[in-house]
Amino acid sequence: MYEMNENEIKKYLSGSLGKDLVLYETIDSTNNAAKLLAKNGAPHGSVVLSRQQTAGKGRLGRSFFSPPGAGIYLSIILRPKTSPQETLLLTAAASVAVYRAIQKTCGIETKIKWVNDVYANGKKLCGILAESALGIHGMEYVVLGIGVNVKQTAFPASLSNKAISLEEAGAPEVDLNRLAAEILNALSSFLEGEAFLPEYRKYSCVLGREIQVIQGNVVFDAKAVSFDDQAHLLVIDKDGKERLLCSGEISLRGDFT
Repeated sequence: MYEMNENEIKKYLSGSLGKDLVLYETIDSTNNAAKLLAKNGAPHGSVVLSRQQTAGKGRLGRSFFSPPGAGIYLSIILRPKTSPQETLLLTAAASVAVYRAIQKTCGIETKIKWVNDVYANGKKLCGILAESALGIHGMEYVVLGIGVNVKQTAFPASLSNKAISLEEAGAPEVDLNRLAAEILNALSSFLEGEAFLPEYRKYSCVLGREIQVIQGNVVFDAKAVSFDDQAHLLVIDKDGKERLLCSGEISLRGDFT
């Protein structure tokens, strides 16, 4: 049984992220805790983890199911020298980091769904949420939250047909400590300059697919064509018009396992 342990996580760390690390037994949201630490001056690369979240956060105000001891629930404080418009690249990098870490520790093949999800067997395995704050001189910090379903064998009814865990996907017993560390190690490499967009494109479950785009009250069908160098999604709508998506949500048509 690989119970999450602060010292065990640090044992596997090889990059710059996670040197300052705190692990909670239970917390409302690791993102909330990380944002408070960031406001109080916590350095770049600080990490907050918890064995359980009582109010885990997802995109667009959704919640993230976070039962005790069943997943990776972590948030990273970043102080990037980038514009707010480039935050999308951080979530893209994080999704590839999760892909790499799962492949390395579990041998499970996953796919990346724009903009911030990792899927296995056509169901959501991981969600990523970036929250940022602007200061007088630009970006003050970004908190990058990552939640990975690992040991769940049952989900709430609203998620039962949409979510999956590594255990359900066929992974052998997962060392939560090593998995968390390998996510941080991979993301650290990307932040230091290693290319990740080739893998983001290669492991996408979106490119070449028919999709539905949801941008507020605007909904339209399109085909996903490519990603630009900012991880924006280029689509062609039903009228043959190219559109570059910088934000929003998409749903896929048909099977994408």
